[in-house]
Amino acid sequence: MQRTMEGKPGLQTVYQAVQALYHDPDPSGKERASLWLGELQRSVYAWEISDQLLQIHQDVESCYFAAQTMKMKIQTSFYELPADSHSSLRDSLLSHIQNLKDMSPVIVTQLALAIADLALQMASWKGCVQTLVESYGNDPASLSFLLEILTVLPEEVHSRSLRIGANRRSEIIEDLAYYSSTVVSLLMNCVEKAMDNEKMLIKTFKCLGSWFNLGVLDSNFMANNRLLMLLFQVLQQDQTSSNLHEAASDCVCSALYAIENVETHINLGTQLFQGVLTLEVAYHMAVAREDMDKVLNYCRMFTELCETFLEKIVSTPGHDLGNLRTLELLLICAGHPQYEVVEISFNFWYRLGEHLYKINDAVLNSIFKPYIQRLLHALARHCQLEPDHEGVPEETDDFGEFRMRVSDLVKDLIFLVGSIECFSQLYSTLKDGNPPWEVTEAVLFIMASIAKSVDPTGSRGKSPQRNISQKSDRENNPTLLEVLDAVVRLPESVHIAVRYTSIELVGEMSEAIDRNPQFLDPVLSYLMKGLCQTTLATPSAKAIQNICCVCRDHMAHHFNGLLEIARSLDSFSLPPEASVGLLKGTALVLARLPLDKISECLSELCAVQVEALKKLLSQDPNNGLSSDPTLFLDRLAVIFRHTIPSVENGQTHPCQKVIQEVSNQKQFQSQIWPVMSETLNKHRADNRVVERCCRCLRFAVRCVGKGSAALLQPLVTQMVNVYQIHQHSCFLYLGSILVDEYGMEEGCQQGLLEMLQALCVPTFQLLEQQNGLRNHPDTVDDLFRLFTRFVQRCPIVLLRSQVLGHVLQWAIASTTLDHRDANCSVMKFLRDLIHTGISNDHEENFEVRKDLIQQVMNQFGQQLVSQILHACCFCLPPYTLPDVAEVVWEMMIFDRPMFCRWLETALKGLPKETSGGAITVTHKQLTDFHKQVTSAEECKQVCWALRDFTRLFR
Repeated sequence: MQRTMEGKPGLQTVYQAVQALYHDPDPSGKERASLWLGELQRSVYAWEISDQLLQIHQDVESCYFAAQTMKMKIQTSFYELPADSHSSLRDSLLSHIQNLKDMSPVIVTQLALAIADLALQMASWKGCVQTLVESYGNDPASLSFLLEILTVLPEEVHSRSLRIGANRRSEIIEDLAYYSSTVVSLLMNCVEKAMDNEKMLIKTFKCLGSWFNLGVLDSNFMANNRLLMLLFQVLQQDQTSSNLHEAASDCVCSALYAIENVETHINLGTQLFQGVLTLEVAYHMAVAREDMDKVLNYCRMFTELCETFLEKIVSTPGHDLGNLRTLELLLICAGHPQYEVVEISFNFWYRLGEHLYKINDAVLNSIFKPYIQRLLHALARHCQLEPDHEGVPEETDDFGEFRMRVSDLVKDLIFLVGSIECFSQLYSTLKDGNPPWEVTEAVLFIMASIAKSVDPTGSRGKSPQRNISQKSDRENNPTLLEVLDAVVRLPESVHIAVRYTSIELVGEMSEAIDRNPQFLDPVLSYLMKGLCQTTLATPSAKAIQNICCVCRDHMAHHFNGLLEIARSLDSFSLPPEASVGLLKGTALVLARLPLDKISECLSELCAVQVEALKKLLSQDPNNGLSSDPTLFLDRLAVIFRHTIPSVENGQTHPCQKVIQEVSNQKQFQSQIWPVMSETLNKHRADNRVVERCCRCLRFAVRCVGKGSAALLQPLVTQMVNVYQIHQHSCFLYLGSILVDEYGMEEGCQQGLLEMLQALCVPTFQLLEQQNGLRNHPDTVDDLFRLFTRFVQRCPIVLLRSQVLGHVLQWAIASTTLDHRDANCSVMKFLRDLIHTGISNDHEENFEVRKDLIQQVMNQFGQQLVSQILHACCFCLPPYTLPDVAEVVWEMMIFDRPMFCRWLETALKGLPKETSGGAITVTHKQLTDFHKQVTSAEECKQVCWALRDFTRLFR
């Protein structure tokens, strides 16, 4: 089979490719067919070939491929068709869907989407809904595909696949609202004719839900409509099938979502409110029949009801539409034995907590407190492991993830109940009773979730009232100390899961330990036992890390013990993250030691990792053993990242000797640079290892700052040499760190510029490849971070360099890149560059900088404005606009009259109509946007103007 599209292929060739795609037993054959068909879909021949395949309708596979291709072409390549062919395409598609309506539902859906997308883009097709209903509404055989078109049409209005623009979208929504009563009448006729036809009922409810979602139905008209009553009749009937039940439930949820602004839809809101409340009996029947699908559907509707009426529930609790029976329904669902049911309601409970927190009214909180207490009780029960569970709790399976979400929810709601009160009550259930192990474990799990908020200094501080009431307990809460004492005395005979969760609880109570250091020895002893046990090692390591982070001063006395743990890390059954976490805690404690001790202790801490790296470097590459150094590089990185001692001016940094080579090699066996250099050289082709080396060096340089000066020359030389052959973007990032540290040192500036120029040559060659920017976003990100550091530290050096012109051309080209980090770096570079010609806050050579920026703007200003405007309208997602607005703002501040002319020219270059003949942007909208931007007094006003204007092109 031919691989590339050299002219229009024959139908037989296309059939063969489709057959190969679906039926070739050889995976490589399927892959070749897929690539070839993908190329066909992108070619201009796809229109005619798809039409022919649908006309012949030889088999399901070829028709599905053709229908899917037609939809894709209309969505992405509609501009390829001349305007006079649009009507014939519409007629052809309508003919195909009528002829193929019985072949396969998936083909009908694809063709319906194609017709809907065509209708949205084809401005000359006026009143498409009316046309379709008149043509097919009275033909029972055509109703099925007509409903499919009318279902997907509202859904496609906000589709991201179509860039029809805000003007056309508004026009369409007005049109659909105008004809919505026609659609509702059609749906009522369908229901009357097909009361026993379940498939038709399902299609009717799906279509109605789609129109509800778009928000174009008249709510007063719908409030008393028979369709609404029918929905609730179907949902109340025990014998309703699962598929019909789901369609009706989806429709009710869509209706509830559509009336989020309850006051403007009060009649429909009242009908939906009363209708959903009638479903409680049906819910209990579904529970009795163990019909999980229906149970989940009812819970979805109850939750959506609460979401919709949340404002009423909070503002008028217990009255009218604020009736708290809604919360009762959710708590009934929380009582279901399957945790998947209660999980549906989590978002509502979050939102309720957020509302009550913002209102901050003690009386209001007291109304909802009993409901939250019952919810927490139910959640604790749902968190119980099975009685026959063996081993520790799984954290990565579905149930483990559910427990994590419970933990987050409890943290956000606990202020309503009172964390001290709740913690004490939970502990009482363990102390006063003798519950089964699974109940004990679940209670400990919930206690661990709220332990930090019980302790005022570690509190999430949700409620001022709560903090005032806890003032008397600020120094110590008796329950906390009693719990700590009880946990460290737990016998080893308890279920392993109980020990696991109790260790997690201890880790969450580190603030209490910090204020009660008498507990430190027994707690550390307890955790060390866990660390030595395979199944308990990970939570024990995390708990020790937490205690090190919070109790740094107290833990300084235990540093030798931490050093022993660090030396024996590989003897414990720890995953890499946990061992790195332990070293983080150790480094934080190390930074609290006296300065004269830090060098020696840091050397010992690093020595283990350095020796391991040396061993890997010296081993025979053919011995079959792993030579991967990333684990030890990560450990070194975390040590340097968190060893931040307090060093006075003039004092030698205690970490300096360890990082770089010094004359007295015997004293410091753990010097980092020689072994790092050798590791980097050995693994120079492996991006993963090189990235870890650069990360480690980054934190080492940051750790000692200018104390790493002796490293600069050898490090830059090696970076540049390796980068010529292997373009690892992390070298660019490391270069930006060096510029940040040394860029203001005049003696280093020329060397750093030479580094930049040497790194730019292979980088620009890489980006010049086909799709270079899109294929290498990390390189773009790190490259512009490097340029930005030059702008921030030594702008004149960059502005006078020969490389500047190339840098700006790449910056302008990169503005269209829709990669979040890369685009952010490009925009920050442009913003900071222009700002150097405006800001006169820290250097005496401001006039020089201003003149240099003026030269840049004279040469590149128009090109930059035009490209940025094009990128905003056609390439970039909305979340990038605040960064873009900052660039526009700086350009305007620098030279407003010139910017006004640039923007006017750029606006003239934008297309004013879509390929479907719809108006994209009017002359008034262009002039309004120009005025909004050029008269803006704040950057955020530019951002708002950009947001509104770019919607016209989306």
